[in-house]
Amino acid sequence: AWAECAFIVEGTAATGAQEHMYLETQTAVAYPEENQGLRIHSATQSPGTTQRIIARVLGLAMHQVEVEVLRLGGGFGGKEEQATTFAVMAALAAFHLKRPVKIALQRGEDCRLTGKRHPYEADFKLGVATDGRLLAYEVDLYQNAGAFADLSLAILERSLFHAGNTYFIPNLRASAVSCRTHLPPNTAFRGFGGPQAMFVLEAAMLQAAQAMQVDAEWLQQRNLLQENQPFYYGMAAKRCLAHACWDTLHSRYHLQRRWQAIEAFNAEHALDKKGLAIMPICFGISFTATFLNQADALVHIYADGSVSVSCGAVEMGQGVRHKVALVVARTLGIGVRRVKIESTATSRVANMSPTAASTGADLNGQAARQACLELNARLLRIAAAILGIADVGQLTLERGRVYQNGQPTDLRWKRLVNQAYMARTGLSAQAHYATPDLLFNRENNQGKPFAYHVYGCAAVEVTVDCLRGRYRIDRVDVVHDVGSPLDEAVDRGQVEGGVVQGLGWLTLEEVVYDGQGRLLTNNLSAYKIPDLHFAPEIDVHFLDSADNPPGLLHSKAVGEPPFMYGIAGYFALVRAIQAFNPRWRPDFCAPLTPEKVLLALYGN
Repeated sequence: AWAECAFIVEGTAATGAQEHMYLETQTAVAYPEENQGLRIHSATQSPGTTQRIIARVLGLAMHQVEVEVLRLGGGFGGKEEQATTFAVMAALAAFHLKRPVKIALQRGEDCRLTGKRHPYEADFKLGVATDGRLLAYEVDLYQNAGAFADLSLAILERSLFHAGNTYFIPNLRASAVSCRTHLPPNTAFRGFGGPQAMFVLEAAMLQAAQAMQVDAEWLQQRNLLQENQPFYYGMAAKRCLAHACWDTLHSRYHLQRRWQAIEAFNAEHALDKKGLAIMPICFGISFTATFLNQADALVHIYADGSVSVSCGAVEMGQGVRHKVALVVARTLGIGVRRVKIESTATSRVANMSPTAASTGADLNGQAARQACLELNARLLRIAAAILGIADVGQLTLERGRVYQNGQPTDLRWKRLVNQAYMARTGLSAQAHYATPDLLFNRENNQGKPFAYHVYGCAAVEVTVDCLRGRYRIDRVDVVHDVGSPLDEAVDRGQVEGGVVQGLGWLTLEEVVYDGQGRLLTNNLSAYKIPDLHFAPEIDVHFLDSADNPPGLLHSKAVGEPPFMYGIAGYFALVRAIQAFNPRWRPDFCAPLTPEKVLLALYGN
C-alpha cells in the first residue's frame, strides 16, 4: 500500500507513567478462623484472585479463605492485581500468629511499592492519499513493564486492539513488545493500554496533516469509521456512531465559529495564545481474555418484600452497586429502596472476575437480572393463582404491584411475596451470565473480541501564557455514546472524572525516577494531580437515539472510554504553542508539562 500513498510520514511518540493516587492506599485485614480458615477484608478489585493466591501460598483449599470487600476508596486498576500482594502478607502473618493482622500503607510507601500506568514508546509510519484517506499505518509499540509482567501482556494486547482508534485504515500492522526494566511492575490503569496506542495514531495524523498543509480535523473526519466497515481484527463496526458523535459535537458546540474566534484572539494577543483540538474515540467493551467475561449473582426476596443481592461487582466510587440495584428494581417492578446490594464476598459468589475493563455493571447486572427474571416468573404464577387468571402472560410487575394487560390490580408487592412464601415458593435465585458470541483466534488475529464499542467525540480548548509557560484548560465539550443510560447522573460523573484524569496524564502528571529506579515523585508535593483549580468547565451531552441491544437494558459501559478525551488536551496545547512559535515541531512526548511548554515556546 505504501506505493499508493501520496504522503508518508514517520516518527516516534512516547507517553509517560501515571500514578493511580487513589484516596485509600493499599490495605488489608486478615482474621484467623476455626479449622485453619481465614477471613480477609482487602481493598481489592479482584477478590477471586486474592482468594486463589492466598490459598496457594498457604497451602489451603480455596473454601478455607474468604475474601470480602465492602467498597474501595478508589481503584482505577491499581487494585486489580497489586492489592493481592498486601492481602497475602496480612494473611500469612495472621495464619501463623493466630491473631488479626492489618496492613495499611502510608502514601509514600504506596507510591514507591506499586506500579503505575505503563510508559510506552512507539515508532510509527503513516501513509495518506491525496484525498485524505489513510491508506497504510505501521506502528511498533514498546511497553515499559517493570520488573515482572503483572498484567502487562493483557494491557499490551488491548493496545494492539485499539491501535486504529475510531478510524478506518485498510492496511494496518501493529506490533508490540513488553520490556523488562528495573522499575516496580507496572499494572492496570483506566483505559488499559488503549490510551497509549491512540495517542500514537493522533500524533501520526497531526504530522501527516502538517505535511499536507491541511487541518488535522479534516483528516480525522475524512477517516472516521462507517457502519459495517471492518476493524483490522475482523470484527465489523455495528451501530457505528462515530460520524453521529462528530457531527453533533460540531453543531451543538459551534466549533466553526469557535475556531474563528480563536484565530481572532491569537491575532490580537501577543503573549496569550489559544488552541483547540478534537479527539474522537472508539473503545471495545469486554475483557480481551474471553474466559473472564462471566459473572454470577444471588438474589434473595425476604418475606417483608425487601431484596438482597450478592454479586461480584466491587464498588470503588464508580456507582456499580447503584446500577445493579436499579436493574434489580426495574426487573422486579419495585422501588430501588427495597434493594440492598451486599458486600462482595467469595463465600457468596465463587470464581468472580475482577471489576475491571468497564464490565462491572454489564456482567454483574446481567447476572442479577437473570436471577430476577426467574423470581419474577415464579411470583407471577402465584399472582395468576390469586387473581384467578389462566394466562400468566397478561401479568407484569410494575410500580410495586401486579398489572394485568397494563392496568393495575389490587395485588401489591408485599402481599404477593408473603403469599408466595406461604405457598412454599422459592424466593431465592442464583444465575450465571456469560457474554455471548465472543471469540478471537490468536493464530490469525481475527474474531469478535468485544460485545460492542463505545463511541464519542470531545473538543478541548486551552489558553497558554506565553511569557511563563503556564496554561489553562478552558473548557471541554463532549458528545458521548452511553446507549440508554441506567443512571445519567452516575454516567455524567464518570465522563467528567475520566476527562480530568486523562488531561492530568497528558499535561501535569510526570512520574520521575532516579538512575537507580528509585521514585522521586512519591508524594503529593512532588507529584501534581489535577485539582479543583485545574478542572475545566466540562459540558457533556449524551448522544440521542443511541440504543444498544447487546448492553445491559440497552445501556453502554462508561468507565474507561472518556479517559481518552484527555488526549485532545495535548494537541490543543500544541496548537497554542505553534500559534506563538510556528517553527516549533512537537516531539510527541507526553506529558506536556509547563516546563516543556516554556521550552517549546522559545525553542526551534
